[in-house]
Amino acid sequence: MASLNMDRAAPILIRIYKEESTLEVWKQDRTGKYALLKSYPICNYSGHLGPKIFEGDHQAPEGFYDITPNQMNPWSHEYLAFNIGYPNSFDRSLGRTGSFLMVHGGCKSVGCYAMTDEEMKEVYGLADEAFAGGQAEIQLEAFPFGMTAQNMMRHARDPNVPFWNMLKDGSDAFFLTGQPPKVAVCGYRYVFNPVLAYDGLDPRSPCPPGIDSPAVVDAQSPQSAAPAAGSARPTQATAGSTDRWLLTVRDALSRSNGD
Repeated sequence: MASLNMDRAAPILIRIYKEESTLEVWKQDRTGKYALLKSYPICNYSGHLGPKIFEGDHQAPEGFYDITPNQMNPWSHEYLAFNIGYPNSFDRSLGRTGSFLMVHGGCKSVGCYAMTDEEMKEVYGLADEAFAGGQAEIQLEAFPFGMTAQNMMRHARDPNVPFWNMLKDGSDAFFLTGQPPKVAVCGYRYVFNPVLAYDGLDPRSPCPPGIDSPAVVDAQSPQSAAPAAGSARPTQATAGSTDRWLLTVRDALSRSNGD
């Protein structure tokens, strides 16, 4: 850590990529920006690419979650574990269900992200040190794959693309600022680095006008410059992704209501 200009008790961020079976730990350096500390292979996860929808579907979640100290479990049957925090307010707004979704040791998964015990010991220890240093909650970002334009094109026919475009906005926001994005939920969607106060927003009610960060919106533009190779993933999203996501949500809600 010293060679990366990081304090041992500095805050961390966890990023997961399903397709690459990779868990990354990013840590705040002494400049205040986050840098990659270490990548770990995920031993196993259940399900396929795409979000968790309901209890018992054996899907590992995708989205933006917060881990607090009371979600840490040093007495897990799977060596060590922490609860991801699924379902969050976004998941609940869509009626998604599930419980006890973890990152844990033991290398076996039923809806969780499973690591080897040795790797879990490291990841768990890094989280413990960050909490001991004063971090109140650790953001966990779970993606289907590295959110590059190339990967998005490769999966362009997948029905989850409108949802993944939204996750890509959050990923781009992180690389744009070097900080975990502030996350709000309104209008059945994530909002990253909102410019308005977001306490008390209703996840099912329309978002207030002007809540979206201009920096995040600008990063979605095809004219945005991509960062240097190896330092970040490209900051380019498909135009109209939010509108397409909301159409997907309306269609799903209409079918669930029998309309």
